[in-house]
Amino acid sequence: MNRRTVVGVIGPGDDATTQDLEAARRVGGLIAAEGWVTLTGGWNAGVMDAACRGAREAGGLTLGVLPGRDPEGVSPAVELAIPTGLGEARNNVVVLASDALVCCGMSPGTASEAALALRAGKPLVLVAPSPATLDFFSSLHRSPPIDVPDADAAVAALRRILGSR
Repeated sequence: MNRRTVVGVIGPGDDATTQDLEAARRVGGLIAAEGWVTLTGGWNAGVMDAACRGAREAGGLTLGVLPGRDPEGVSPAVELAIPTGLGEARNNVVVLASDALVCCGMSPGTASEAALALRAGKPLVLVAPSPATLDFFSSLHRSPPIDVPDADAAVAALRRILGSR
């Protein structure tokens, strides 16, 4: 039996823009359409919630890795909630449990996840990043992130990357 592909979707929580949320919801739906699992930080906020909602609406499996010791604050669109008690250190669990990650928007927590992804050698797709974001992550002398204009291009890039694994 083959293990299902897990795609982490990262991005801002309460500070997510409308564009971040729309991209995350579309990414979640497209991940589900591929038969992949959508993994997020699990909260009922921002990109985490939007990606899970998109995935669930498309019939996909959603997994939330929560920072606390209980599922309080979990998105109603998370099917499997994993409380960790790790606080922000749970970002590393999100990264390491993912086969690849898609980033919709940027915040300090998102930046930590993106940096951890690059450090771990995980494919990282940035959806419509700002020039400063792309410059920063490209300058880290790791495998550079993949810059795409929208959710459809993000999942097309994942198909190419994950199809070769």
